[in-house]
Amino acid sequence: MLPYFVAAIIVIVLPTLYVAVRYREYRKFLAGAFFVSSGMQLYVYFAKIPIPLIGTEAVQSPELSAVRGMIHFVLFLVCLYFGWFFRKRSAA
Repeated sequence: MLPYFVAAIIVIVLPTLYVAVRYREYRKFLAGAFFVSSGMQLYVYFAKIPIPLIGTEAVQSPELSAVRGMIHFVLFLVCLYFGWFFRKRSAA
């Protein structure tokens, strides 16, 4: 399973981080996406709904949904700040 995680990091995460650092509009988009994702994950936690993982017998527990919801909310705050409020100071 570890090789799949490493491949996913290389193929998905690294290009996403590059684009997020380089383009402000992408950070604005990510802020919205993380906000919706955190709300959905926290809803699943409060409703105590276990989520089956497609193609496996594994089930994501509501407690894991709470942790993911909190992580996504922190990422929402980071993207919100750097996408909407932070301005680079021009060298004068």
